[in-house]
Amino acid sequence: MNSDDRLRQRASRLLSQVATRSDRLINEGLAQADARKWHYAVLASLQDFGPASQAALSKRTGIYRSDMVGVLNELAQRQLVERAPDPDDQRRNVITISTAGRRQLRRLDKVLDALHDELLAPLDPAERDQFVRLLTRLLDHHDSPGS
Repeated sequence: MNSDDRLRQRASRLLSQVATRSDRLINEGLAQADARKWHYAVLASLQDFGPASQAALSKRTGIYRSDMVGVLNELAQRQLVERAPDPDDQRRNVITISTAGRRQLRRLDKVLDALHDELLAPLDPAERDQFVRLLTRLLDHHDSPGS
């Protein structure tokens, strides 16, 4: 077995290489739409799960709390999110997606759909669905307590 064969049989290496290519493709594609992947993550989280504190958004999206402030500042400056004092705790804000944020999210969904089509081009629709299900299963397993 030569080294090329050995390397191409390691799922961890293959996942890492695909992730690197995926990140590059997504980052470049979103940059052309004047957005970043964290913008999308926050807008999608707010649309799908409703208003949230910075801490809750950080937990939902996997964005470090220290980075979340900058992301929210960028989104607020673009009027894509709104901040309001939390009625239960005046020390924190509740973040809500704005009407402009919902429009931007729909635009970014279309951009990401095209980028995912490019990323997953060699797979037919059934294989794409299976691939996403398998990745989700792996992630859920490794995110579960005790793993």
